Amino acid sequence: MEGIEHRTVEVNGIKMHVAEKGDGPVVLFLHGFPELWYSWRHQILALSTLGYRAVAPDLRGYGDTDVPSSVSSYTILHLVADIVALIDSLGVDQVFLVAHDWGAIVGWHVCLLRPERIRAYVCLSVPFMPRNPKVRPVDAMRALYGDDYYICRFQEPGKAEAMYGNNNLEPVIKSMLTSRRPGPPILPKEGVVSNPDHSRPLPSWLSQEDLTYYASKFAKTGLTGGLNYYRNLNLNWELTAAWTGVQVKVPVKFITGDLDVVYTSLGMKDYIKSGAFKKDVPYLEEVVVQEGVAHFNNQEAAEDLNNVVTIDLFCNIDGNPLTPEAKLDVGFVFVAWIRCRDWFKLTK
Repeated sequence: MEGIEHRTVEVNGIKMHVAEKGDGPVVLFLHGFPELWYSWRHQILALSTLGYRAVAPDLRGYGDTDVPSSVSSYTILHLVADIVALIDSLGVDQVFLVAHDWGAIVGWHVCLLRPERIRAYVCLSVPFMPRNPKVRPVDAMRALYGDDYYICRFQEPGKAEAMYGNNNLEPVIKSMLTSRRPGPPILPKEGVVSNPDHSRPLPSWLSQEDLTYYASKFAKTGLTGGLNYYRNLNLNWELTAAWTGVQVKVPVKFITGDLDVVYTSLGMKDYIKSGAFKKDVPYLEEVVVQEGVAHFNNQEAAEDLNNVVTIDLFCNIDGNPLTPEAKLDVGFVFVAWIRCRDWFKLTK
């Protein structure tokens, strides 16, 4: 795809597939479930033309990266260690981080545990979720939404895999990526795609070629690797007890859609709007809620996101944010890019 290079690197005892393009400061992209490096195809192309080195791995258990067989090989400590080792392999001390869904959760923990490796963080969909020392997360979700809440249904190894089926995952992936139903995902007893509507057209932002690519990769690995992330939520709670109450202290911009299933469940709106999010993440610069956009905003609203990533955060952390008038100027993107380049030179 348009000059994107692919290679495999050894990180934390596994072989990780990485896609990258461009030269300059590193912007590292972390995908979610059920996604791949490919979810960042638009951002890789856009950022690489503006003087950045855009890097997007297949995370542990996905795509062309190794898929460890043990459920316990997918704890948050494994995932953070993978990313720190990947940053080391890139030959840089710090990166700009952009992450979505489960990648966002991993991103928050990289910022929490190794903040010195992150220059700034653009987080999509999943805000920081502080550890509640009184209750394990899956237990809390089950109490709130019942056993059919999707995360609760994912807990038993093999059960979700049987529900989704392994022979033809294309309708499953299509259903997940194109869903626009807000609120907590409750999975029907008869199966997620028991009666898939194959005739429903794909949205403009997802082509049949895109869908075929996803399906071909998950046909090789299955969904187990990604599902194992969910199966470690309670164990992660135990492993991160020492960080209870610790704030995330890196510059952050948070972006979500108003139809996002995370934003519209688990009390996330109240958490974000009440100021509690800002208290936990004191360097939170802005929250952007995209109207009419659902969960996979990195693909559905790719152009909008590209502008936010390249301009609104990375060009503001020099302490001199652009004025509203400058943002309306036809030369805004070019001027902002020059200002970013100047800031990078000054901070090297």
